[in-house]
Order: sequence, then C-alpha cells, then structure tokens
Amino acid sequence: MVSCSWASPQGDLEVTDTTSGLRLSVINKECPLLNLLLPHQLSSERGIEIEFPEHVTGVNKEKGVVEHLYLASRGSLNRRTLPVWSVKNNTLTYETILNDSILMVAKARLDSNGIKYSYQFTNQSNITYQRFQAVTCVKLYSCFSDNRLERTYIHDSTGFDLLASETPERLTMPLSDWLPCRYHASYSWPVPGIKKVTGKNGITKYYRSTKVTHPFIATLSHDNKWIVATYTLQPGNLWTNPARSCQHADPEISLYPHKTKTMRLTTFVYRGDLDMLFRHLIEDKKRYSSRRSSRPGKMDRTGLYRSRSVTRIPLPGEKRSGKQGLEPA
Repeated sequence: MVSCSWASPQGDLEVTDTTSGLRLSVINKECPLLNLLLPHQLSSERGIEIEFPEHVTGVNKEKGVVEHLYLASRGSLNRRTLPVWSVKNNTLTYETILNDSILMVAKARLDSNGIKYSYQFTNQSNITYQRFQAVTCVKLYSCFSDNRLERTYIHDSTGFDLLASETPERLTMPLSDWLPCRYHASYSWPVPGIKKVTGKNGITKYYRSTKVTHPFIATLSHDNKWIVATYTLQPGNLWTNPARSCQHADPEISLYPHKTKTMRLTTFVYRGDLDMLFRHLIEDKKRYSSRRSSRPGKMDRTGLYRSRSVTRIPLPGEKRSGKQGLEPA
C-alpha cells in the first residue's frame, strides 16, 4: 500500500515565494501531501502539512449512500489514476481520474500570504453527487502545534474568541482524557443541541454553542508572531482534531452529471496579528466578488462557480446568451 506519511521534499516539486520566504513542496506524490515551511524553518522540520485532499466524498443521489472516491488512508487501494504533477510559476498542479469517471485537477498556489487551493471536478458519469467535498486537512506541527487549543481562534458575534473557550477544563485535565477529540463550530449549519458526545470509537466530539460569524479557523504560533488561518466562503462548520492541531473549513457542492465545478479555499500564513487576518479576509472576499463580472460562469453565494457543460465551456471574455450550459448550484 502507498504510504501517505511524512517524507523528504521531492526536489522537482518545490516553490518559494521570494517576498515572504515561504516554501511549499510536495512530500508525497501518490497520496498528495504538501509541506509548508516558514523562512527560518529547516527542511528537516515538519512545519505545516496539507493533505491535498484528505478525502473526496459525496452522496450518490440515486442510491442515497456516501461514496468515498478517494481516501488518503486507503493508499494504493484507491480506484484512480496516479496523480500527474506539474509546476508553473508558484503553482503546484496535479491531475487524476477518480473511479474511472471524475477528472480532478488540484492546484495549490503559493503567495506572500499563504496558499490558495482549488479543486476542479469534471463529472463524466451519469451520477449526481450531493454534499460533495474535497476535504483539505491542514496539519500544524513544530511552532504551531496546539494540542489543548490555547491559541486557536474563531470569530463570533462578540469578536475573536478561542474555539474551545467553552471547555476550560481542557487546560488542566490529563492529556489522555482530553484526546482523542474533535472540536466543532457551526457556520452555515445549525448548532447541534448537544455540546459533547463520545462515540463508540472513543473519540469525543465537542460542539460550540454559538455560530461563528466569519468562516475561518486561526492558530497563533508559540511565540505569537505568526498566524495560520484556513477559510472558505461557505463551509458548513469549522473544526479541528487537536492531536494534530489541524484546521478544517471545507466547502461542499452538488456535482451534476457531465458538468464541471470548482471548489476553492485558502490557508493564510503570515507574520502579524489577528486584526491583520481580518483585513486579509475582507480583501480576499472582494477578489472573489470581482470575479463574478470578470469571468464566465457566475459564482453562487457560496463562492463556488456554477456548473458548466463539459462539452461547451466559454472562453474568457466570450459573450453568451441566456443561461445555456449552466446548472443551478
């Protein structure tokens, strides 16, 4: 089975942002795993690892069952073509075909403020997938590890707050009692009626009682000088697995037969404070909004481009009549 564990950077698949000094490399080509290092970090450090993605999952509408089209943990047992990688400027790209029927083109673009990811899916089957996700796991190690969630923040109606502020006992209980767990905060999804539940697998899930007002999860470095924050425009919730200090802000879509759709999310990595993060978010939302009029295929309210016909994709700037080729998002 193909391993998806840590490995050394694969030299031909590395990019560096000359302004910030951030370095992004591929450390597993078969089960796409990225490594991001700060300017001062050695190549031997784990830094930030990104499962790109951790899994691709959707609900088969006809059968009413969840289908895992890709699982990083499944290695060579996945039914897919091996990723074909390329590098252009500061963007790492690969293509793969999942389940003999869905073409996925994944891109990670490095800039001075972090990484912008996109996943483009072309559904060549006759199956409609609902709640379709490419779940990106941003795992924080080295100077960002935060097992007790002492430096991991969200933003609610009162402002910035620690994600786990409603569970103060986490700071003093034995680590073996705290872990394993997951901590969730709702954004577009309803807030669950329970605050804590332990499953048969021994994993305790905690649910914050208030909704977040901005769709990001942010973690400060040990010295409080750097910030990592992952966000997308319309996730159902935000959550973390404190054992790996990971960040999740995953969008979901409906993927229709013979249509193409793209999902986007961002991980900001920069030297600064939480207020600076808020300014980055506002600027990023403005860029998303400007695309509505500058690109063919309007975005829906989730920030995801609506489906286009696989056989007819207009060129940038081309005029189009009516709504031919569009599928409601």
